[in-house]
Amino acid sequence: MSHRLETDSLGAVEVAQTALFAAQTQRALNNFKISSLRMPPRFIASLGLIKAACAKTNSALGLLDETMGEAIYAAAMAVAAGEHDDQFPVDVFQTGSGTSTNMNANEVIATLASRRLSTTVHPNDHVNCSQSSNDVIPTAIHVSAQLALEQQLMPALEDLMRAIERREQGLGGQLKIGRTHLMDALPISLGQELSGWRAQLSLAASRIRDSQTRLVQLAQGGTAVGTGVNAPASFAEQFAQALSRLSGQHFRPADNAFAAISSQDTAVEVSGQLKTLAVALLKIANDLRWMNSGPLAGLAEIRLEALQPGSSIMPGKVNPVVPEAVAMAAVQVMGNDTTISCAGGSGNFQLNVMLPVIAYNLLQSIDVLAGSCRALSPVITAFSVNAAALEGPLARNPILATALNRDIGYSKAADIAKRAYAEKRPILAVAIEMTDLDPDYLAALLAPDKLI
Repeated sequence: MSHRLETDSLGAVEVAQTALFAAQTQRALNNFKISSLRMPPRFIASLGLIKAACAKTNSALGLLDETMGEAIYAAAMAVAAGEHDDQFPVDVFQTGSGTSTNMNANEVIATLASRRLSTTVHPNDHVNCSQSSNDVIPTAIHVSAQLALEQQLMPALEDLMRAIERREQGLGGQLKIGRTHLMDALPISLGQELSGWRAQLSLAASRIRDSQTRLVQLAQGGTAVGTGVNAPASFAEQFAQALSRLSGQHFRPADNAFAAISSQDTAVEVSGQLKTLAVALLKIANDLRWMNSGPLAGLAEIRLEALQPGSSIMPGKVNPVVPEAVAMAAVQVMGNDTTISCAGGSGNFQLNVMLPVIAYNLLQSIDVLAGSCRALSPVITAFSVNAAALEGPLARNPILATALNRDIGYSKAADIAKRAYAEKRPILAVAIEMTDLDPDYLAALLAPDKLI
């Protein structure tokens, strides 16, 4: 591969002839050979939007002439469109401010804009005008997460809730034995059981929505330490307006730039809400696995759609593969939340110095949760109900004796339940023998459909 010499404040460095980036990106490639992880494409796209909005703002404020501003804007929008993702090779594990990734964007955009103008566009003086890595990267974390939530996760989550609601409405009359501690409990309808899943997801969505009111507050304009040095006083507001127009989301300057740059509390908050959603999905996935278990030696209350052979050695075995995959995704999100929480505590004085790893894990959590919701929706839609397995044990369920408590007391009801267990007889037959209550009255009390 042929190379060219590029220079920065430390001197000259060889860069691949075909690369759009320059010296600072190359130094990062030389220095950070820790993993195969790269900043997510959505993060790079958000950087492109930020640079485009900055170019528009700098032009409007007279800091860039119109021709150069338009060239930088066009180049940045090409980055935002994902046209140059292969030019962003820097490891996630890099300088904690994300300066290497910010300079990667500045250099790529400068090269593209220079080609457009046939004159030199400087990555720092022009592309990075009125900016610092210290406000650009925190802003990119918020922007990329907000866009990922709006475009990926929330639509997928809403689709899943609608899928559950459709089945819930159709299964309201299907009774089954409820379970606490994995043991038989009072009756419940299958529709009621599904309504609990839907409510969990609805509450998770509400929590995420609430955190988004802080996610749309941006650090941009605070520059290096929050004071806004080298940026005009109106830059933050005009930038937020320009970015809002480009992204279709309503962004605004952070209430306090010092907090926005020195901490990542909002990212930690959002991650916590994503973890709560992951916990809900794990519960739903495990319920589906239990209800599908068998088909001979398990509960076999429902039958999940057969998607693939389940064993390389046992013919005919079919496993609940999607719920298992969702369960793994959920625990990945929980691990990501721990990483983000630890990284969020690394705001030393005026700057958090674990920004890239926060960005990577936050976006991965949103991505796998969105995929999990999309994967679960057809599972919910397609499962069939084994009515015989649900209805058969209902009449024999000694826990129905709970309905007798107010008439005969807990102790007497417990005696009836224990005898029904021991003799494997319907609870109604035993209750008729052990009480002087009218059989019709007992039958009404013990009817499972009256207990839900």
